Amino acid sequence: MHSSSQTGIKNIAILGSTGSIGTQTLEVISENPDRFKAHVLTAHRNADLLIEQALQYAPAYAVICDVSLYAQVKQALAHTQTKVLAGYDEVKHIVTLPEIDVVLTAMVGFAGLEPTINAVKAGKDIALANKETLVVAGELITALAKQHNVKLLPVDSEHSAIFQCLAGEELNPIEKIILTASGGPFRGKDKNFLSNVTRHQALKHPNWVMGAKITIDSASLMNKGLEVIEAKWLFDLSLEQIEVIVHPQSIVHSLVQFEDGSMKAQMGLPDMKLPIQYALGYPERIKNNYKRFDFTAYPNLSFEKPDMATFRNLALAYEALGTAGNMPCIVNAANEVAVAGFLADQVSFLGMSDVIEHCMQKIPVMTQPTLADYLATDKETRILAQNLIEQMPLKALTV
Repeated sequence: MHSSSQTGIKNIAILGSTGSIGTQTLEVISENPDRFKAHVLTAHRNADLLIEQALQYAPAYAVICDVSLYAQVKQALAHTQTKVLAGYDEVKHIVTLPEIDVVLTAMVGFAGLEPTINAVKAGKDIALANKETLVVAGELITALAKQHNVKLLPVDSEHSAIFQCLAGEELNPIEKIILTASGGPFRGKDKNFLSNVTRHQALKHPNWVMGAKITIDSASLMNKGLEVIEAKWLFDLSLEQIEVIVHPQSIVHSLVQFEDGSMKAQMGLPDMKLPIQYALGYPERIKNNYKRFDFTAYPNLSFEKPDMATFRNLALAYEALGTAGNMPCIVNAANEVAVAGFLADQVSFLGMSDVIEHCMQKIPVMTQPTLADYLATDKETRILAQNLIEQMPLKALTV
């Protein structure tokens, strides 16, 4: 640790400060000003909110990825001490500053990969909310984290739950983990219903408030598929050790089963601020005034098997993990393009799975990809996925 050793305050760099996780992280920071300082804020295109945040939190640096918005941010913050930078290269570089203690990666999608790699190489602990980083390059990231003695602290509620259940169990092997899924807005629906769902319906999540991409992923169960792949790397598990169960109430965030058959679960109301706070304050639990769970308000907690025949994305993610190599990278890139297409009304809800499956069949598989291979695979898959969407009838593509 750098600055925290002198002042006791951890300097946090938030990559993606204007998104759902980023804004909630700033709330956690403002509730604990004696522990955390927002040192770096970065945003992709939301210049207005980045300006507002910089005025409120007075970070040392504000970075806007879209260089066309640089002048607007620079002018708005000209009277402050905050230094304004622009462009993705600046985001990749800023994470290496010596005074940063923790880098919270909340950027959406593949864009989070290179900044995370640079932060790990610079010896920063990572509060990881960008699951795509481990999905795409889990082997590479976990090896680097070991090499540089860096903690990967999961911010996803499910992985945070597993992480919390494993505290103090270092010597006890895991038999399996169970990731819970809410089932999203379309739980129990059939293909016939799903073939006509709209973007508006898919964006209504029953339990969580999230950004558009992750909300669609949740509706299609791809979010759970990505979490399965992420869990493999975070907790060093085999495919057979990772189970998914649908739990509509989202109270049990995930479970670990040990070799004696005993299970530990982490529970609580659905609130992302809790895993964020746990990751920033780790290994300490910080007192807060968040709403507490009341068992009598939830007399029934229910669990059911996921329907992988209808929600094919979860099955495709398992298949990608089984294939390994650059296959999860292919799935992630195809999914990012498919979700963008769905949000733009260019591809149907079920058509997203068709795009992903087609890319899995067409893009060459590499067994031991390098970072350059991942970057090339990502680019090639996006081009193919975009071409597929442009050729598709909106209803669906038959693979």
